[in-house]
Amino acid sequence: MNAPSPADDLPTRLHLTPDVYPQKLDLVRGAVLLIGFDAPAYRAASFLDDRILTPATRGTWVHGARASEAAARVREPRPVHFVFHAGHVGSTLLSRLLDDSGVVLGLREPLPLRTLADAHDVLDAPESLLSRAQFDGALATFLRLWSRGYADTRAVVVKATSTAGRLAPALLAAAPDARGVYLSLAAEPYLATLLAGANSALDLRGHGPERMRRLARRTNAPLAPLHSLSTGELAAAAWLAESCSAADALAAHGARVLPLDFDAFLRDVGGAMTAIVRHLRLPVDAERAAALAHSPALTRYSKAPEHAYGPEVRAELLAAARREHAAEIARGLAWLERMAKADAAFERVIGRGLAVPG
Repeated sequence: MNAPSPADDLPTRLHLTPDVYPQKLDLVRGAVLLIGFDAPAYRAASFLDDRILTPATRGTWVHGARASEAAARVREPRPVHFVFHAGHVGSTLLSRLLDDSGVVLGLREPLPLRTLADAHDVLDAPESLLSRAQFDGALATFLRLWSRGYADTRAVVVKATSTAGRLAPALLAAAPDARGVYLSLAAEPYLATLLAGANSALDLRGHGPERMRRLARRTNAPLAPLHSLSTGELAAAAWLAESCSAADALAAHGARVLPLDFDAFLRDVGGAMTAIVRHLRLPVDAERAAALAHSPALTRYSKAPEHAYGPEVRAELLAAARREHAAEIARGLAWLERMAKADAAFERVIGRGLAVPG
């Protein structure tokens, strides 16, 4: 008889503790990957995607029905809230500052959320792997599993990937007590931020097809093909797609979503954190919230805390990007102006983004 796998206990403990983490959802197999995790690992992780998997990871696949049964048995679920964002606008920093409040379990970019966002895009289409009822069941399962906490956890805050922000209306509809923060930037500083990145062209091309499909579904105006766009125009398309997602969330759920410009956040971190903890209804007093403005997280690069970083370094990088990529920033802003003239709905979103000072 074979000795039991060290991961054999994970399914039986799924409903009891966040130490069993549902890391991946496979819609083709109808299965969920469970892995062993713990509080320090959550705290350290910048992303809960495959980068957290190592040769030492304990894991096992379970049928989706078993995960759903475990979710139904979760005891003492915590409130689940969300950080949505346009990408490269301080969402990981905000998530780490919320960790520092001492009452939040932060889940940064859970991979199943991306899978669910992709599935939601094609609901009712011939290629959909899920019916609407099956999608709703899968979403309810993960919302319940994300609600598990440790003894000091008073709320769980899920930081979505940028492109998963398009799922915000469905997420908040499925979780009526949930609240969200939506981080963004005005168009010009957003373009400068994206173009400052060493891998910006690859990143923009990689996410480009999905973003262009989202924009195409919104308009009858002609869109230039992705392959014809310059890097600055690709960055502008990214800004427009994610800004439309933010507008959708605000239109659908109003006061439950707190919009926040990242530049404004950096100008008054203490005031912003006070507003955020109040909005998320966290048990953090105003003094403690304001003190988060002095967190060491503000001196490190949030996605890789081993590197020093801060508002001053960011300002220097943006200034350099504005010098080195002035032509591409101008192309991106001109593309947005053309989109605003071509579509009234785009004009409303773009007008707000161009009006906000960087």
